[in-house]
Amino acid sequence: MANLEIERKWLIRRPDEACLSALIAKFGGSVSQIVQTYLTAEEGLSRRVRARTADGTATYTCTVKRRIGPMTAEEDERVISPEEYAALLKEADPACRPIEKTRWCIPFDGRTLEIDLYPFWSRQAVLEIELPSPDAPFSLPTALTVLTEVTGNRTYSNHSLARNPFPGEFSGNSPQ
Repeated sequence: MANLEIERKWLIRRPDEACLSALIAKFGGSVSQIVQTYLTAEEGLSRRVRARTADGTATYTCTVKRRIGPMTAEEDERVISPEEYAALLKEADPACRPIEKTRWCIPFDGRTLEIDLYPFWSRQAVLEIELPSPDAPFSLPTALTVLTEVTGNRTYSNHSLARNPFPGEFSGNSPQ
């Protein structure tokens, strides 16, 4: 595995499309539809394929990750053909459902905010930021309301959501 991914993650109040569109109008960015399917993998690894559609064009990737800390993972991600994507879907983990989400990518203060809206949550969303180091500074737009940081909380990983897409909506200090 070649790349080190350092990422922080929060649950945020689900922004409406007007708020997200205003952020994109102000800062730039993109919106895409993602279908992510987890594949069978050896212990300690996570394998997934992703179909990502933006502006009518689909791209396909295969990713292998090994978690090495609460906010850090080794990641090997590569673009694959539609044919390889279809072949890899045959290796889908039967314990996981495909995850569907709308991802809003917004450049902000030198970072890219990734806001994932899931169809099974009406009041919350996930915000992720990749960082160059665990202690790198960052800021978030005031238009977004942070409910709680979930960095390292496996309940809110996409892999966990693929196993149990309905862990409950957040209210207060702990997930329901």
